[in-house]
Amino acid sequence: MMSCYIWSFLFVSVSVAAFFPASDAQVPGFLSIDCGGSANYTDDLGLLWTGDAGWFPLGESAAVSVPSEKRAHYYSTVRYFPSTSTSTKHCYTLPVRTRTRYLVRATFLYGNFDRSNVFPEFDLYLGASRWSTIVIYDDDKVVTREAVVLAADPAGLSVCLSNATTGQPFISTLELRQLNGSLYYTDDEARAFLSLSARINFGAPTADPVRYPDDPYDRIWESDLVRRPNYLVDVAPGTVNVSTDRPVFVASGSERPPQKVMQTAVVGDLGDLTYRLDLNGFPGNGWAFSYFAEIEEFVAPETRKFKLFIPGLPDVSKPTVDIGENAPGKYRLYEPGFFNISLPFVLSFAFRKTNDSSKGPILNAFEIYKYMHIDLGSPDAPVMASLASHYPFADWAMEGGDPCLPSPWSWVKCSTSEAQQQPRVISINLSGKNLTGNVPPEVAALPCLAEIGLANNMLTGPIPDLSASSNLSIIHMENNQLTGNVPSYFGSLPKLSELYLQNNKLSGPIPRALLSRSIVFNYSGNMYLGIGKQQEKQHVIIIISALLGASFLLAAALCCYVLTRRTIVNRRGSPPEGPADCGDAASKVLPAQKKEKLQNSNPSMQSCEIATETAHPYSLSELEAATNKFESRIGSGGFGIVYYGKLSDGKEIAVKVPSNDSYQGKKQFKNEVSLLSRIHHRNLVAFLGYCHEDGRNILVYEFMHNGTLKEHLHGRDKHISWIKRLEIAEDAAKGIEYLHTGCTPSIIHRDIKTSNILLDKQMRAKVSDFGLSKLLAAADHQEQQQQQHASTNVRGTLGYLDPHYYISQQLTEKSDMYSFGIILLELISGRPPISTVTFGEHLRNIAPWAKLYYERGDIEAIIDPSMAGEYQDVQSIWKMAEAAVRCIDAEPRKRPCMPEVVKEIQEAMALERSSSETRPAGGGCALFSPSAASVRSGGTMRSHDMVMDNLLLMDDDEDDDSSFSVSGVSKLKYPELR
Repeated sequence: MMSCYIWSFLFVSVSVAAFFPASDAQVPGFLSIDCGGSANYTDDLGLLWTGDAGWFPLGESAAVSVPSEKRAHYYSTVRYFPSTSTSTKHCYTLPVRTRTRYLVRATFLYGNFDRSNVFPEFDLYLGASRWSTIVIYDDDKVVTREAVVLAADPAGLSVCLSNATTGQPFISTLELRQLNGSLYYTDDEARAFLSLSARINFGAPTADPVRYPDDPYDRIWESDLVRRPNYLVDVAPGTVNVSTDRPVFVASGSERPPQKVMQTAVVGDLGDLTYRLDLNGFPGNGWAFSYFAEIEEFVAPETRKFKLFIPGLPDVSKPTVDIGENAPGKYRLYEPGFFNISLPFVLSFAFRKTNDSSKGPILNAFEIYKYMHIDLGSPDAPVMASLASHYPFADWAMEGGDPCLPSPWSWVKCSTSEAQQQPRVISINLSGKNLTGNVPPEVAALPCLAEIGLANNMLTGPIPDLSASSNLSIIHMENNQLTGNVPSYFGSLPKLSELYLQNNKLSGPIPRALLSRSIVFNYSGNMYLGIGKQQEKQHVIIIISALLGASFLLAAALCCYVLTRRTIVNRRGSPPEGPADCGDAASKVLPAQKKEKLQNSNPSMQSCEIATETAHPYSLSELEAATNKFESRIGSGGFGIVYYGKLSDGKEIAVKVPSNDSYQGKKQFKNEVSLLSRIHHRNLVAFLGYCHEDGRNILVYEFMHNGTLKEHLHGRDKHISWIKRLEIAEDAAKGIEYLHTGCTPSIIHRDIKTSNILLDKQMRAKVSDFGLSKLLAAADHQEQQQQQHASTNVRGTLGYLDPHYYISQQLTEKSDMYSFGIILLELISGRPPISTVTFGEHLRNIAPWAKLYYERGDIEAIIDPSMAGEYQDVQSIWKMAEAAVRCIDAEPRKRPCMPEVVKEIQEAMALERSSSETRPAGGGCALFSPSAASVRSGGTMRSHDMVMDNLLLMDDDEDDDSSFSVSGVSKLKYPELR
């Protein structure tokens, strides 16, 4: 059974009523799917929910332990898609009416349903159009995505999960709400749909949202009392809630927010309403509307007039909002807004009363959506849907969505040429799928088709006319029950190279034009299919030519294999230029016997064998000459001293000499040589060779002219611009990403710090120092050994060491993520990771210090003062700070993976660069003062911060950049916190 769940409209469209029984609780135009559920029921709101289990044979369901505050029945199960699935996308196809607008809502509550403790990350699509990336940070947090889309395809609206980065894609609920009339109409709805970023009810009496039945369209209006980082912070002093029990007239407004939302509001009694929040999916173009109603009692000559201010967007500050003028009388809706406005990721805005106003501004609610481009998908989609409709109960026919985007169906290949605006189907493989009846006529309606696989089925009838598919190259129709003649058009297909028709019931003569072609052609097993004598001679020649050609190809392949093997075994010298796949590199570098030996040996021993296939063995005399007998010292670390050198050919090198010949030093030497001989990437310092002579263990690297990142961040008279810091962060992240995801097995660096990030002539960053690194297989073996022994050595550097790793002594890639989060904070703040002077007596580490100000919403308190007036957009700093805070989360499972952080850094770079092109230099957007209400809750330090502070008690030397080793947590004493 395929591990994929698809709700196929082709199946559902027979009768929607068959799946959704008539019920008084069913709201017309509403569809509520309990993913993974097995029964139908009505919830507390009066909405009918339909379980999806039992109707389709695909996918898996799992139970979720729902927290007490989220006891809705539909969150107790999920539908998930195991990684063993043959398909990489999984689609629900919802029945819709064309030219009708719908609200689509999908929710995701992980709840550790798979007991893997691996937070999933995957993409969400509407048809072929990318909607959002679903990133799970918390077991108990419900992630919600909403969109407004105009239904255009009569085959249905597909919601697809695809491109899983980590974990298994899953979904908790899927809801469809038909909207009315002109609600959310835009001029661009044929080219873009709306993805919700914010829909907020201001002045709400509780944190509960407003939805159906108060909102007839079941929009969820989130309370402004909800508290989370970067959500409605920077609230101005004097902000008060007002409400009324009197009805508010809303029918005249085109968007018609519910009356219950309009009966509450916030008022700026001191003249200002200020807020800041993150807009999911932005920056970009959006649809933004505010909703106002005068619900306070006051009489003339009192007036309420105010203007909107958004830093960096002066045009929006011109109009004056006068509710009394635009919505005559009290308790009536006025909804000014923008159908197309460019908004940032971090939106700071203010409503400020005008000079001629006696009352402060009022705000009842607002909505912000982002325009998402509609990808038309493949032009072959209708044809492919029609083909699949012939087999409504087959697993492969229920994959749903576009046949090519975001990924092709499991039995389809599509063109990927950038020259083509839309992908086309170039190959279908339905061999062995138990097909019956005639060959599907849709096969002949795919003009770009190059390969057809219909072998090993029970197809009957004649071979259809495929002459319109001029790209056809390979045709498999063997082992069926096809009848009739072999079509003559086969002889004129210009690209035909292989034709398999054996073991059918074909009859008549074989077309002479076909026999005259030099192709692979098999027609045996057709009792009534014959050829004349002249044709027979030609046929023999064809067979002989084909056999000779195959023999030649086989001989060439064997020759290439032998030459390649010889090249691999004899390979020596410098590593290749540019990035390379680690798995491929390993297979190319290691001779077969040694590779097999490493794979079959104890994982923990793999890093102890020196693999030198790409490392040049230098002589000691050669290195002494290059370094002038180790005269010029350029750095030092826990392993030893680094010297500058210059070879006889003029190549500059860095020579790393151990400070002692202890067992630990030798082990690090072997470990580094073994790893660096196998990995090559443009963001890793190139390993050139080694010297193992006279008991000396020396490593040779490329020379990095601009030293370490630490020297530039914390050294005197050195300065790095913000955009350069972003570039350095991206370079370093890509190097670590390669170690984590591009190598097999993955490599954990274990000692990521600013002194191990080196800068070349162009100030591009490369990661160095792999003496403490471990293969993931070795780390897993270490954990197994840990269960048998009391303790194991924890390795790392003070200030960068993951507290969870220190406590648990369990090593994962997430420990590297913590260290990299500290580096991101250093790049933002310019401060060292440990300092009693910078952070104070009670916050000696950069992590709790930065998180404190981040959660207060005071990003400017973190920013490096030396960058004042340089950065163009403070949003880019917010983006980096958000990534850094996630990296240093106390729970490793909540930390992002490195590919995700690379993406965040690139988005921050895009923000900074786009701002530098559109506005003059001189600092970022001004932020409003944080309110006391937004200050981080609680007065005690979090547990992982406590651990880090106690680690710091071991060593107060801020400049000590050496690694350390601790055996067992029990050696530390935990004093009481003041």
